[in-house]
Formats: sequence, C-alpha cells, structure tokens
Amino acid sequence: QVQLVESGGGLVQAGGSLRLSCAASGRTFSNYAMAWFRQAPGKEREIVASIPWSGGYAYYADFVKGRFTISRDDAKNTLYLQMNSLKPDDTGVYYCAVAATPLRWSNSYRFDSGSWGQGTRVTVSS
Repeated sequence: QVQLVESGGGLVQAGGSLRLSCAASGRTFSNYAMAWFRQAPGKEREIVASIPWSGGYAYYADFVKGRFTISRDDAKNTLYLQMNSLKPDDTGVYYCAVAATPLRWSNSYRFDSGSWGQGTRVTVSS
C-alpha cells in the first residue's frame, strides 16, 4: 500500500523560506513521476511542480517559477519542495502525489489517479 507523508509546513513571514518533504513508502518510486499540489482556502487544487522519474527536468507553474525548486532523493524515497521568497498568496495546504503509471510524465501529466498524501499546511503572513 502506497503511503505519502508530507512535512515541513508552518507559519512564515513573507519573503521567508520553507522546505517541504514527502516521505514515500509501499513500493519503489524511482520509476514514477511525482508532484506537489496546493489548495488555497476557497480555491481549487492546483499543481505547483512536477518531476519525472529520472529527475533532471521539472515542470513549474508560472506563479512559482524562480522561487520554488522540486527535487527527489530516490535513495530515501523522498520528494522535496524548496520554497523561497514566499508570498501570502502561497498560503494553503500542500500535497504530494505520485503517478499511477511508471515511466510516464509530461508538463501536462495528470496525477488524479495516482496516490496522494494528507497534506501539510503553509501559512505566509504579510
């Protein structure tokens, strides 16, 4: 059974940084794309960034380009999201997801049918 557990959220002032982690278990994830999503209060869930099984490339939503960095450590089965220059608009619950199918990824890849974590809350104060 796949389990994803996010951590690293919290309260930070605008301009600050946080590093989110997603610990994965239940299988080997090195052949699966992974992603970070977020859901702000009263808004739809949206993708923040995704990374293919091979690393090296990544997709970023326009609103985080240049500020956030997604990375993975397959030896530790862990996905990361380094968030810098945080803004109040970055407030929300952040979720990690893993693709349902191995060796599949694109900028528009959908993670809906994959596995999801419970989320970690990020609050950015102005």
